[in-house]
Amino acid sequence: MIADATALILAGGDSRRMGQDKAQLLFEGETLLARVADRMRPLFVNLIVSVRSHRADISLPQVCDAAETSGPLAGVLAGLTAAQTPWVFVLACDMPFIVPALVEQLAALRGDCQAVVPVVGGYVQPMAAFYARSALADLRAIAAGGGQSLRDSLQHLRVNYADETALLAHDPQFHSFFDLDTPQDFAAALKRG
Repeated sequence: MIADATALILAGGDSRRMGQDKAQLLFEGETLLARVADRMRPLFVNLIVSVRSHRADISLPQVCDAAETSGPLAGVLAGLTAAQTPWVFVLACDMPFIVPALVEQLAALRGDCQAVVPVVGGYVQPMAAFYARSALADLRAIAAGGGQSLRDSLQHLRVNYADETALLAHDPQFHSFFDLDTPQDFAAALKRG
């Protein structure tokens, strides 16, 4: 159990490339949102879902995206504002293969930083990362200045980038970072199961 953190599942996106709401896509008998929530529940006492506007079809506690920006940054701002813990673990609802042991390893890499962000295959993974509430003011300033990219926002924070060697033992194939952006991704995920 990671007692000093809240799990924040981002479910406020447009799902333009998927063509339908990703959070409600059925995957192995449950919605993607439910699957991700089920994987996070053993790790976190508190779990919230960031949505663009309140949704009656989601029974989990919800926060609405911050008005000052859009995209994932809006969801992270809303989650950090609502969280009662010093840390928030951010995860996109379209990442059904997240490995709890990998999340625990990321938690162990926190310390005197504002974010712990994996880097896999040379790509920063800000949608499966820990953010400190202490980063809230900096992220608000970035949004107020017109920033909308969560990835670009990292340049203004103290970040511990977790490279593949720190994560390999917990998820050797890095399935945790497989996200479902398109119908082709979804089909591949169903085959992977």
